[in-house]
Amino acid sequence: MSIRMTHLERTKINAARLSIGVGVSLVITKAVIGLLTHSVSIKGEAVHSATDVVASLVAFVAIRKATVPADDDHPYGHGKIESLSGLAEAIIIGAAAIAIAVEATRSLLGDEPNIHVGVLGIGIMIASASANFAVATHLSSVARKSDSPALAADAKHLMVDVWTSMGVLAGLVATKLTGYNRIDAIIGFAVSLMVLNAAWHIGRGAVDFLLDGRLPDDEIVRIERIFNEDERVLGFHKLRTRKSGADRHVDVHIQVDDDLSLREAHQITEELEDEIRKVLPNTEVVIHTEPFHEEQLHQMEIEHRRGREGGIITSKR
Repeated sequence: MSIRMTHLERTKINAARLSIGVGVSLVITKAVIGLLTHSVSIKGEAVHSATDVVASLVAFVAIRKATVPADDDHPYGHGKIESLSGLAEAIIIGAAAIAIAVEATRSLLGDEPNIHVGVLGIGIMIASASANFAVATHLSSVARKSDSPALAADAKHLMVDVWTSMGVLAGLVATKLTGYNRIDAIIGFAVSLMVLNAAWHIGRGAVDFLLDGRLPDDEIVRIERIFNEDERVLGFHKLRTRKSGADRHVDVHIQVDDDLSLREAHQITEELEDEIRKVLPNTEVVIHTEPFHEEQLHQMEIEHRRGREGGIITSKR
């Protein structure tokens, strides 16, 4: 089935492609330089960059799949695939961090390695940091515009690569100046800890999306402001929000004047839904409209059956 993509969706896919292309180039270059110099930290960076490529491939596939429209089997769409890709990326990064730590530990506990630090090693770290910074900045910009969890995770990962490359660069320079080759292994171990920390944060964010965590506080405040500023809305409750990929889902109960006609109540509901979609793009909104005083009585009956006094407060007044 042919999928018609928007300009923003094509931009997301192109950004993922860019990340893959740059990542492959860096993996090959770092691996060759690492073998030539016997540097644990450069080899570790090659492994780290390899995880970048795998993670970018996962993000690329997820972004393409997430563009598939909702169907009978997936009525809420396929957006959560992006969150799944973030979780997969966290696992891949975590495994790479452990591999780097093991290699660094072996180097620290064994005989002092014979490292050949030269212009090549230092140059590749400068080039790596610069390239990853440029790609991470671009991915982050596209992720913000498209609200893509997959690209956001990839951008965070690449930004960690920037810092680890700078750390390795500092270690190589220190090794060259002091002649103490174990600095390289120490830096390699520090790199593994930074990568592991990144894996933790990316994974935690992905799990939060998969468990239907609510929207950020600032977005919820914007939704509540719409109801609070509309005089026709006498109260609201049961506001629930969640995220699925780039799509938001909002459902809420509002109370309006008991004497409004069904047509009038429906008109208010439609206008409120449009207003929410205006301030928060890519939002599916479901509003349940209730007569204010009838709902108050209903809630008091519920509380009475529970053996409590009074009803819930839904009024804005």
